[in-house]
Amino acid sequence: MATTPPLPARGWAASAADAPLAPITFERRAPRDGDVVIDIDYCGICHSDVHTVRNEWHGTAYPCLPGHEIVGRVREVGPGVIDFKPGDVVGVGCLVDSCRECPSCRRGLEQYCVRGATQTYNWPDPDFDRRTFGGYSTTIVVQERFVLRVPETLDPAAAAPILCAGITTWSPLRKFGAGPGVHVGVAGFGGLGLMAIKLARALGAEVTAITRSPEKGEHAKAAGAHDVVISTEKDDLRRARMSLDLIIDTIPVHHELNPLLKLLRLDGNLVLVGAIEPFDEGLDARLLYLRRSITASAIGGLPETQELLDFCGEHGIVADIETIPMERVNSAYDEIAAGKIDFRYVIDMATL
Repeated sequence: MATTPPLPARGWAASAADAPLAPITFERRAPRDGDVVIDIDYCGICHSDVHTVRNEWHGTAYPCLPGHEIVGRVREVGPGVIDFKPGDVVGVGCLVDSCRECPSCRRGLEQYCVRGATQTYNWPDPDFDRRTFGGYSTTIVVQERFVLRVPETLDPAAAAPILCAGITTWSPLRKFGAGPGVHVGVAGFGGLGLMAIKLARALGAEVTAITRSPEKGEHAKAAGAHDVVISTEKDDLRRARMSLDLIIDTIPVHHELNPLLKLLRLDGNLVLVGAIEPFDEGLDARLLYLRRSITASAIGGLPETQELLDFCGEHGIVADIETIPMERVNSAYDEIAAGKIDFRYVIDMATL
């Protein structure tokens, strides 16, 4: 019996931590039962891409082909696919598989798969002797369960960051009940912070942006924040003390938590979604007397990601983006690493 050959693909990958991204040819698996073949139109650049490509989190395997904010159109579907057909606008986020059987997966929280979910890139690939390759490429093959429907009402390029920046903030906003009567703080104003403000505002919460930059504070107000706290201004911090029910902390580098905890009311929650470095300063135990909590959240499961996309479609919410050709990806990495932008770069794959 003849076997279907793998699908040829092109993309951009890094060959080493200190090497720029450059063109590469490779193969995707041949479609099998339940698979969806997607021609990629756009892929957002996440700060996680930069960290992984440059091996800042350690453990990167090369060549590394990143990208987990993928939007494209279905080219074909394998036997047994029910929800998608050729031509559909779809997305793929941070995950492409999981065990599907553990308690987390059964709850639709595949990101917490007990056996370990398969990430879209730099994860052991069961079909090839390499790590998984992501969305900086022409095509991808994904099981139906891990494909998301993108509402036709959304600009597909601007919808791409919803699949990471959006869901990373949506999941804790929903978990901790953001809505009318809840005062939400958003610490940090990059791609995640911008989405958190838009989503919290659309949920009906009162929103305060917390940033070091007055310029980013003005952008936060334009995005929907009701108030801005400049974290380097003592008067601002004093004014906002014990005023927030929930803080979504999107800051991706080491920072002090005690000043943020002081902004929480009784039973307030500080949720870490951006921190990637150890916190080495001592926590002030007095800050816990108001039953304040520190917790963390990682991306989101497939059902809540689809819920988010549908919510964004209903409310017209997308990321603030700049679409760039593939040739600009390396300079975009430098700008992201330097913290110079408060929007999301999205690669137009037609330029590949």
